Amino acid sequence: MNYETKILLDELVWGESPRWHERKLWFSDIFGKKVMNVDINGKAEIVVDVPTLPSGLGWLPDGRLLIVSGDGRILRQDPSGPSAVADLSKLAVGINDMVVDHKGRAYVGSYGYDVRSYKPGQEVEAWITLVTPEGDVRVVADEMICPNGMVITSDGNVLIAADTFAKQLVAFNIEEDGSLTGRRVWAYMEAGPDGICLDAEGAIWAATPNRGEVIRLREGGEVTHRIKVSTTPLACMLGGPERRTLFIVTVDAHNDLDVDTLSNPEAAQIKRGSRIEIVDVEIPGAGLP
Repeated sequence: MNYETKILLDELVWGESPRWHERKLWFSDIFGKKVMNVDINGKAEIVVDVPTLPSGLGWLPDGRLLIVSGDGRILRQDPSGPSAVADLSKLAVGINDMVVDHKGRAYVGSYGYDVRSYKPGQEVEAWITLVTPEGDVRVVADEMICPNGMVITSDGNVLIAADTFAKQLVAFNIEEDGSLTGRRVWAYMEAGPDGICLDAEGAIWAATPNRGEVIRLREGGEVTHRIKVSTTPLACMLGGPERRTLFIVTVDAHNDLDVDTLSNPEAAQIKRGSRIEIVDVEIPGAGLP
């Protein structure tokens, strides 16, 4: 089947971390310094301004929004405005994506180096950090290169993380206390995965920026679908009324995530080349986020 995307929303600065929540797609515009949402008809609104560069998103059981902040903090959107739940800045050089489970525990991709200067084969120390609703912080998985997008299965028992520069998806069992055990490679990939989402058959859709496509693959690595986009896909999310709409966040960058733009966000603000593209697929979304 030939999949052709349509543009739902454009002229964003640098979109990331799409989430389907309360009948809308929520996402961060990182260099636009805001969290936004958009409905299936393309009507968008600003949820909150985040001058410290927002990224991963999730929700506590009481409905309050959690936001990964570029200054190393996890923010909570309270009625009075954003407040800090935890500060990870002394633990990691940078934090990026996040998935929040049904108990409000946030699993945060943390890395101990500057991704803009990473070179293949470079020795790094990167990890996944668990942040409880009370703000307690502990490392639950280490010996990774760049933990990025993450999903949790519908039964809440398994977390799967995209280790971007390792070019693989890694699975863990989630223990009662939130610890991650039983680490194994869920799939090796041809290119590094960024944002990912899960469908009802247990397959994963993964954005592969360096290939300019979003792929669907089963555990073990069999690729069942490929969707090309005209620019660079960073993340994807299944949503819509039946969760059969695949939302793809893209940026106009062709140079390995456009390092110049990453180091010069002012250029991205001028370019405004990020957008959200959509395409309908057969298998609905499942799990978290």
